[in-house]
Amino acid sequence: MKITSVDTFVVDFYRTNLVIVRVSTDEGIAGLGEATLEGKERAVQGALAELAEAVTGLDPTRIAGTMYELARDWYWRGGPVVMTALSSLEMALWDISARELGVPVARLFGGATRDRVRAYANGWFSGARSPEDYAAAAARTVATGFRGLKWDPFENHDLVIGSRQLDRVLAQIDAVRSAVGPDVELFIEGHGRFDVRHAILVAREIAQFQPVWFEEPCPPDNLDALVDVRRASPVPIAAGERWFGRQGFVPALARQAVDFVQPDVTHAGGLAELAFISTLAATSYVGFAPHNPSGPLSTAATLQLGATLPNFRYLEIMATDVPWRPDVTSERLTLTEDGDVVVPPGVGLGIELNLEEIARHPFTPHPLRLFDDAVYDIRPPDERSFFNLGADE
Repeated sequence: MKITSVDTFVVDFYRTNLVIVRVSTDEGIAGLGEATLEGKERAVQGALAELAEAVTGLDPTRIAGTMYELARDWYWRGGPVVMTALSSLEMALWDISARELGVPVARLFGGATRDRVRAYANGWFSGARSPEDYAAAAARTVATGFRGLKWDPFENHDLVIGSRQLDRVLAQIDAVRSAVGPDVELFIEGHGRFDVRHAILVAREIAQFQPVWFEEPCPPDNLDALVDVRRASPVPIAAGERWFGRQGFVPALARQAVDFVQPDVTHAGGLAELAFISTLAATSYVGFAPHNPSGPLSTAATLQLGATLPNFRYLEIMATDVPWRPDVTSERLTLTEDGDVVVPPGVGLGIELNLEEIARHPFTPHPLRLFDDAVYDIRPPDERSFFNLGADE
Protein backbone atom coordinates (compact mmCIF):
# COMPACT_ATOMS: atom_id res chain seq x y z
CA MET A 1 0.00 0.00 0.00
CA LYS A 2 1.26 3.48 -0.91
CA ILE A 3 0.11 7.01 -0.08
CA THR A 4 -1.20 8.74 -3.19
CA SER A 5 -2.38 12.11 -1.85
CA VAL A 6 -2.92 14.26 1.22
CA ASP A 7 -5.91 16.60 0.98
CA THR A 8 -7.31 19.20 3.38
CA PHE A 9 -10.88 20.41 3.83
CA VAL A 10 -11.72 23.56 5.80
CA VAL A 11 -15.10 23.95 7.50
CA ASP A 12 -16.43 27.11 9.11
CA PHE A 13 -17.24 26.31 12.75
CA TYR A 14 -18.19 29.82 13.90
CA ARG A 15 -15.50 30.33 16.57
CA THR A 16 -12.84 28.70 14.39
CA ASN A 17 -12.46 26.70 11.18
CA LEU A 18 -12.02 22.95 11.27
CA VAL A 19 -9.14 21.64 9.16
CA ILE A 20 -9.79 18.02 8.18
CA VAL A 21 -7.04 15.94 6.59
CA ARG A 22 -7.57 12.97 4.27
CA VAL A 23 -4.70 10.66 3.37
CA SER A 24 -5.55 8.47 0.37
CA THR A 25 -3.84 5.26 -0.78
CA ASP A 26 -3.52 3.20 -3.95
CA GLU A 27 -5.65 0.44 -2.37
CA GLY A 28 -8.66 2.70 -1.91
CA ILE A 29 -8.31 3.01 1.87
CA ALA A 30 -8.30 6.59 3.14
CA GLY A 31 -7.57 7.81 6.65
CA LEU A 32 -8.78 11.00 8.32
CA GLY A 33 -7.21 13.38 10.79
CA GLU A 34 -7.83 16.84 12.19
CA ALA A 35 -5.49 19.84 12.03
CA THR A 36 -7.69 22.55 13.52
CA LEU A 37 -5.54 25.41 14.84
CA GLU A 38 -7.55 28.45 15.82
CA GLY A 39 -6.52 31.50 13.82
CA LYS A 40 -3.74 29.69 11.92
CA GLU A 41 -5.70 27.41 9.63
CA ARG A 42 -4.06 28.56 6.42
CA ALA A 43 -0.60 28.19 7.91
CA VAL A 44 -1.38 24.57 8.80
CA GLN A 45 -2.68 23.94 5.29
CA GLY A 46 0.64 25.16 3.93
CA ALA A 47 2.57 22.87 6.26
CA LEU A 48 0.42 19.93 5.23
CA ALA A 49 1.05 20.68 1.55
CA GLU A 50 4.78 20.34 2.24
CA LEU A 51 4.23 17.12 4.19
CA ALA A 52 2.20 15.74 1.29
CA GLU A 53 5.24 16.01 -0.95
CA ALA A 54 7.34 14.13 1.59
CA VAL A 55 4.93 11.22 2.22
CA THR A 56 3.48 10.55 -1.24
CA GLY A 57 4.62 7.09 -2.28
CA LEU A 58 5.36 5.91 1.27
CA ASP A 59 3.78 2.92 3.02
CA PRO A 60 1.13 4.42 5.36
CA THR A 61 1.38 1.53 7.79
CA ARG A 62 5.00 2.35 8.72
CA ILE A 63 3.79 4.99 11.17
CA ALA A 64 6.56 5.13 13.76
CA GLY A 65 9.40 5.36 11.27
CA THR A 66 7.63 7.86 9.04
CA MET A 67 6.75 10.19 11.90
CA TYR A 68 10.26 10.01 13.34
CA GLU A 69 11.84 10.88 10.01
CA LEU A 70 9.40 13.69 9.27
CA ALA A 71 10.04 15.31 12.65
CA ARG A 72 13.78 14.78 12.30
CA ASP A 73 14.03 16.15 8.78
CA TRP A 74 11.87 19.21 9.40
CA TYR A 75 14.65 21.50 10.60
CA TRP A 76 12.35 23.70 12.72
CA ARG A 77 11.25 21.65 15.70
CA GLY A 78 8.01 21.98 17.62
CA GLY A 79 5.59 24.87 17.63
CA PRO A 80 1.86 24.88 16.91
CA VAL A 81 1.91 24.87 13.10
CA VAL A 82 4.51 22.12 12.59
CA MET A 83 3.16 19.94 15.40
CA THR A 84 -0.46 20.30 14.33
CA ALA A 85 0.39 19.28 10.78
CA LEU A 86 2.38 16.26 11.98
CA SER A 87 -0.31 15.30 14.50
CA SER A 88 -3.08 15.29 11.93
CA LEU A 89 -1.04 13.21 9.51
CA GLU A 90 -0.20 10.67 12.22
CA MET A 91 -3.88 10.46 13.18
CA ALA A 92 -4.83 9.68 9.58
CA LEU A 93 -2.15 6.98 9.31
CA TRP A 94 -3.53 5.17 12.37
CA ASP A 95 -6.98 5.42 10.80
CA ILE A 96 -5.67 3.75 7.63
CA SER A 97 -4.01 0.88 9.50
CA ALA A 98 -7.06 0.22 11.62
CA ARG A 99 -9.36 0.34 8.58
CA GLU A 100 -7.13 -2.11 6.73
CA LEU A 101 -7.37 -4.54 9.67
CA GLY A 102 -11.08 -3.91 10.24
CA VAL A 103 -10.64 -2.87 13.88
CA PRO A 104 -11.02 0.33 15.91
CA VAL A 105 -7.85 2.36 16.47
CA ALA A 106 -8.00 1.49 20.19
CA ARG A 107 -7.22 -2.15 19.31
CA LEU A 108 -3.85 -1.03 17.95
CA PHE A 109 -3.03 0.62 21.28
CA GLY A 110 -3.72 -2.45 23.39
CA GLY A 111 -7.49 -2.75 23.27
CA ALA A 112 -10.21 -1.30 25.42
CA THR A 113 -10.02 -0.85 29.17
CA ARG A 114 -13.45 0.81 29.25
CA ASP A 115 -16.40 1.39 26.94
CA ARG A 116 -17.21 4.93 28.10
CA VAL A 117 -15.34 7.94 29.48
CA ARG A 118 -16.27 10.64 31.96
CA ALA A 119 -17.04 13.87 30.12
CA TYR A 120 -17.25 17.52 31.01
CA ALA A 121 -18.98 20.13 28.89
CA ASN A 122 -17.42 23.18 27.29
CA GLY A 123 -19.39 25.75 25.30
CA TRP A 124 -22.52 25.30 27.44
CA PHE A 125 -22.46 28.99 28.47
CA SER A 126 -22.85 30.53 25.00
CA GLY A 127 -24.56 33.90 25.21
CA ALA A 128 -24.51 34.11 29.03
CA ARG A 129 -23.53 37.43 30.56
CA SER A 130 -24.94 37.70 34.07
CA PRO A 131 -24.55 35.22 36.94
CA GLU A 132 -28.21 34.37 36.45
CA ASP A 133 -27.59 33.61 32.77
CA TYR A 134 -24.73 31.27 33.66
CA ALA A 135 -26.80 29.56 36.34
CA ALA A 136 -29.68 28.94 33.94
CA ALA A 137 -27.36 27.62 31.23
CA ALA A 138 -25.62 25.35 33.73
CA ALA A 139 -28.91 23.91 34.95
CA ARG A 140 -30.04 23.23 31.37
CA THR A 141 -26.78 21.49 30.55
CA VAL A 142 -26.86 19.29 33.63
CA ALA A 143 -30.44 18.35 32.81
CA THR A 144 -29.19 16.79 29.57
CA GLY A 145 -26.88 14.44 31.45
CA PHE A 146 -23.57 16.25 31.86
CA ARG A 147 -21.99 15.97 35.29
CA GLY A 148 -19.08 18.34 34.62
CA LEU A 149 -18.94 21.95 33.41
CA LYS A 150 -15.93 24.00 32.32
CA TRP A 151 -15.71 27.67 31.53
CA ASP A 152 -13.52 30.77 31.74
CA PRO A 153 -15.24 33.29 34.04
CA PHE A 154 -12.43 35.86 33.87
CA GLU A 155 -13.63 37.96 30.94
CA ASN A 156 -10.67 39.68 29.21
CA HIS A 157 -8.29 40.18 32.13
CA ASP A 158 -4.59 40.17 31.29
CA LEU A 159 -2.12 39.16 34.06
CA VAL A 160 -3.92 41.06 36.84
CA ILE A 161 -7.44 41.25 38.23
CA GLY A 162 -8.86 43.83 40.63
CA SER A 163 -10.98 43.12 43.69
CA ARG A 164 -14.19 44.36 42.09
CA GLN A 165 -13.64 42.23 39.00
CA LEU A 166 -12.77 39.21 41.12
CA ASP A 167 -15.97 39.66 43.11
CA ARG A 168 -17.89 39.53 39.82
CA VAL A 169 -16.11 36.29 38.90
CA LEU A 170 -16.88 34.72 42.28
CA ALA A 171 -20.53 35.71 42.02
CA GLN A 172 -20.73 33.94 38.68
CA ILE A 173 -19.09 30.74 39.96
CA ASP A 174 -21.29 30.83 43.06
CA ALA A 175 -24.40 31.11 40.90
CA VAL A 176 -23.38 28.08 38.85
CA ARG A 177 -22.50 26.01 41.92
CA SER A 178 -25.81 26.92 43.56
CA ALA A 179 -27.72 26.02 40.39
CA VAL A 180 -26.18 22.57 39.87
CA GLY A 181 -25.49 21.46 43.44
CA PRO A 182 -22.44 19.86 45.04
CA ASP A 183 -22.31 16.69 42.93
CA VAL A 184 -21.61 18.33 39.56
CA GLU A 185 -17.91 18.83 38.90
CA LEU A 186 -16.72 22.34 38.01
CA PHE A 187 -13.58 23.05 35.99
CA ILE A 188 -12.32 26.64 36.03
CA GLU A 189 -10.42 27.73 32.92
CA GLY A 190 -7.74 30.43 33.16
CA HIS A 191 -6.54 30.56 29.53
CA GLY A 192 -3.09 31.60 30.75
CA ARG A 193 -4.37 34.95 31.98
CA PHE A 194 -2.55 35.69 35.24
CA ASP A 195 0.84 36.43 36.70
CA VAL A 196 1.91 34.33 39.69
CA ARG A 197 0.55 36.60 42.40
CA HIS A 198 -2.88 36.99 40.86
CA ALA A 199 -3.11 33.32 39.86
CA ILE A 200 -2.52 32.32 43.49
CA LEU A 201 -5.06 34.91 44.65
CA VAL A 202 -7.66 33.52 42.27
CA ALA A 203 -6.90 29.92 43.23
CA ARG A 204 -7.41 30.68 46.90
CA GLU A 205 -10.69 32.48 46.27
CA ILE A 206 -12.22 29.80 44.01
CA ALA A 207 -11.26 26.97 46.38
CA GLN A 208 -14.54 27.48 48.27
CA PHE A 209 -16.42 26.09 45.24
CA GLN A 210 -14.32 22.89 45.17
CA PRO A 211 -13.41 22.88 41.47
CA VAL A 212 -11.73 19.81 40.04
CA TRP A 213 -8.96 22.07 38.78
CA PHE A 214 -7.82 25.56 37.89
CA GLU A 215 -6.69 25.25 34.28
CA GLU A 216 -3.76 27.12 32.75
CA PRO A 217 -3.62 29.77 35.49
CA CYS A 218 -0.59 31.53 33.96
CA PRO A 219 0.90 31.81 30.45
CA PRO A 220 2.16 28.47 29.12
CA ASP A 221 5.72 29.57 28.35
CA ASN A 222 7.00 29.98 31.93
CA LEU A 223 7.29 26.71 33.83
CA ASP A 224 8.82 28.44 36.88
CA ALA A 225 5.64 30.49 37.26
CA LEU A 226 3.44 27.41 37.03
CA VAL A 227 5.51 25.60 39.66
CA ASP A 228 5.12 28.57 42.02
CA VAL A 229 1.36 28.65 41.47
CA ARG A 230 0.91 24.94 41.98
CA ARG A 231 2.88 24.98 45.25
CA ALA A 232 0.68 27.73 46.68
CA SER A 233 -2.67 26.72 45.21
CA PRO A 234 -5.27 24.91 47.31
CA VAL A 235 -6.92 23.89 44.02
CA PRO A 236 -5.42 21.23 41.70
CA ILE A 237 -3.68 22.69 38.64
CA ALA A 238 -4.18 21.49 35.05
CA ALA A 239 -2.11 22.54 32.03
CA GLY A 240 -0.64 21.34 28.76
CA GLU A 241 -2.96 22.24 25.89
CA ARG A 242 -0.24 24.55 24.50
CA TRP A 243 2.71 22.22 25.09
CA PHE A 244 4.06 20.15 22.21
CA GLY A 245 5.34 16.60 22.37
CA ARG A 246 6.99 14.83 25.26
CA GLN A 247 9.59 17.58 25.46
CA GLY A 248 6.89 19.91 26.71
CA PHE A 249 5.64 17.55 29.39
CA VAL A 250 8.74 15.90 30.84
CA PRO A 251 10.00 19.08 32.59
CA ALA A 252 6.54 19.86 34.00
CA LEU A 253 6.14 16.35 35.38
CA ALA A 254 9.68 16.28 36.76
CA ARG A 255 9.08 19.53 38.63
CA GLN A 256 5.59 18.54 39.86
CA ALA A 257 4.04 21.56 38.16
CA VAL A 258 0.62 20.00 37.51
CA ASP A 259 -1.99 17.67 38.90
CA PHE A 260 -3.51 16.99 35.46
CA VAL A 261 -1.85 17.06 32.03
CA GLN A 262 -3.88 18.16 29.02
CA PRO A 263 -2.13 17.37 25.74
CA ASP A 264 -4.23 17.88 22.62
CA VAL A 265 -4.15 15.03 20.10
CA THR A 266 -4.24 17.55 17.24
CA HIS A 267 -1.25 19.54 18.49
CA ALA A 268 0.98 17.47 20.79
CA GLY A 269 2.11 14.85 18.28
CA GLY A 270 -0.83 12.57 17.60
CA LEU A 271 -2.16 9.39 19.15
CA ALA A 272 1.10 7.58 19.86
CA GLU A 273 2.66 10.66 21.43
CA LEU A 274 -0.36 11.17 23.69
CA ALA A 275 -0.18 7.51 24.75
CA PHE A 276 3.49 8.05 25.64
CA ILE A 277 2.69 11.22 27.58
CA SER A 278 -0.05 9.37 29.48
CA THR A 279 2.53 6.78 30.56
CA LEU A 280 4.87 9.53 31.73
CA ALA A 281 2.01 11.08 33.70
CA ALA A 282 1.08 7.74 35.24
CA THR A 283 4.55 7.35 36.74
CA SER A 284 3.88 10.53 38.76
CA TYR A 285 0.23 9.67 39.48
CA VAL A 286 -0.83 12.70 37.47
CA GLY A 287 -4.25 12.63 35.85
CA PHE A 288 -4.50 12.49 32.06
CA ALA A 289 -7.27 14.71 30.66
CA PRO A 290 -6.68 15.72 27.02
CA HIS A 291 -7.69 19.11 25.69
CA ASN A 292 -10.50 18.71 23.14
CA PRO A 293 -12.83 21.64 22.36
CA SER A 294 -12.56 20.65 18.72
CA GLY A 295 -14.22 18.84 15.85
CA PRO A 296 -15.36 15.29 15.09
CA LEU A 297 -11.95 13.84 14.20
CA SER A 298 -10.21 15.23 17.27
CA THR A 299 -13.04 13.92 19.43
CA ALA A 300 -12.97 10.51 17.76
CA ALA A 301 -9.21 10.17 18.27
CA THR A 302 -9.44 11.31 21.89
CA LEU A 303 -12.22 8.80 22.52
CA GLN A 304 -10.07 5.99 21.14
CA LEU A 305 -7.36 6.97 23.62
CA GLY A 306 -9.97 7.19 26.35
CA ALA A 307 -11.00 3.64 25.60
CA THR A 308 -7.54 2.21 26.09
CA LEU A 309 -5.40 4.40 28.41
CA PRO A 310 -5.83 3.37 32.08
CA ASN A 311 -5.14 6.82 33.55
CA PHE A 312 -7.50 8.68 31.19
CA ARG A 313 -9.61 10.80 33.56
CA TYR A 314 -11.80 13.22 31.61
CA LEU A 315 -13.01 13.91 28.07
CA GLU A 316 -13.53 17.57 27.21
CA ILE A 317 -16.27 18.08 24.67
CA MET A 318 -18.49 20.86 23.39
CA ALA A 319 -22.01 20.62 24.78
CA THR A 320 -23.41 22.36 21.72
CA ASP A 321 -21.90 23.48 18.47
CA VAL A 322 -22.79 24.89 15.08
CA PRO A 323 -26.01 23.46 13.61
CA TRP A 324 -24.14 21.73 10.79
CA ARG A 325 -21.75 19.72 12.98
CA PRO A 326 -23.89 16.55 12.65
CA ASP A 327 -24.02 17.01 8.88
CA VAL A 328 -20.37 17.41 7.88
CA THR A 329 -19.34 13.96 9.17
CA SER A 330 -20.92 10.72 10.36
CA GLU A 331 -20.11 11.57 14.02
CA ARG A 332 -22.83 10.27 16.36
CA LEU A 333 -22.18 10.36 20.10
CA THR A 334 -24.16 9.13 23.08
CA LEU A 335 -24.10 10.86 26.46
CA THR A 336 -25.27 8.57 29.24
CA GLU A 337 -27.54 9.67 32.06
CA ASP A 338 -24.61 9.66 34.48
CA GLY A 339 -22.39 11.95 32.41
CA ASP A 340 -20.25 9.58 30.35
CA VAL A 341 -19.70 9.57 26.60
CA VAL A 342 -19.90 6.10 25.09
CA VAL A 343 -16.95 5.09 22.93
CA PRO A 344 -18.70 4.55 19.58
CA PRO A 345 -18.30 1.28 17.69
CA GLY A 346 -16.71 1.31 14.30
CA VAL A 347 -13.57 0.67 12.31
CA GLY A 348 -10.61 3.03 12.48
CA LEU A 349 -11.65 6.35 13.99
CA GLY A 350 -15.21 5.62 12.90
CA ILE A 351 -15.72 8.87 10.98
CA GLU A 352 -16.76 9.46 7.37
CA LEU A 353 -16.94 12.83 5.58
CA ASN A 354 -19.86 14.48 3.82
CA LEU A 355 -17.98 16.52 1.23
CA GLU A 356 -21.10 18.19 -0.15
CA GLU A 357 -22.05 19.54 3.26
CA ILE A 358 -18.46 20.58 3.98
CA ALA A 359 -18.47 22.63 0.77
CA ARG A 360 -21.50 24.57 2.05
CA HIS A 361 -19.47 26.02 4.94
CA PRO A 362 -16.23 27.45 3.50
CA PHE A 363 -13.42 29.12 5.39
CA THR A 364 -14.46 32.22 7.32
CA PRO A 365 -11.95 34.30 9.32
CA HIS A 366 -12.51 34.07 13.08
CA PRO A 367 -10.05 36.13 15.12
CA LEU A 368 -9.47 34.94 18.67
CA ARG A 369 -11.16 37.24 21.18
CA LEU A 370 -9.73 36.18 24.53
CA PHE A 371 -8.32 39.58 25.41
CA ASP A 372 -10.45 42.07 23.51
CA ASP A 373 -14.01 40.86 24.10
CA ALA A 374 -15.46 40.08 27.50
CA VAL A 375 -17.83 37.51 25.99
CA TYR A 376 -15.76 35.63 23.44
CA ASP A 377 -17.76 32.49 22.71
CA ILE A 378 -21.27 33.48 21.71
CA ARG A 379 -22.64 31.21 18.99
CA PRO A 380 -25.61 31.82 16.73
CA PRO A 381 -29.05 31.42 18.34
CA ASP A 382 -29.86 28.31 16.29
CA GLU A 383 -27.08 26.24 17.87
CA ARG A 384 -28.05 22.64 18.71
CA SER A 385 -26.57 19.66 20.43
CA PHE A 386 -24.95 16.96 18.32
CA PHE A 387 -25.44 14.31 21.02
CA ASN A 388 -27.91 11.56 21.58
CA LEU A 389 -28.54 13.12 24.98
CA GLY A 390 -29.48 11.56 28.27
CA ALA A 391 -29.34 8.05 26.89
CA ASP A 392 -27.50 4.87 27.78
CA GLU A 393 -26.17 2.11 25.62
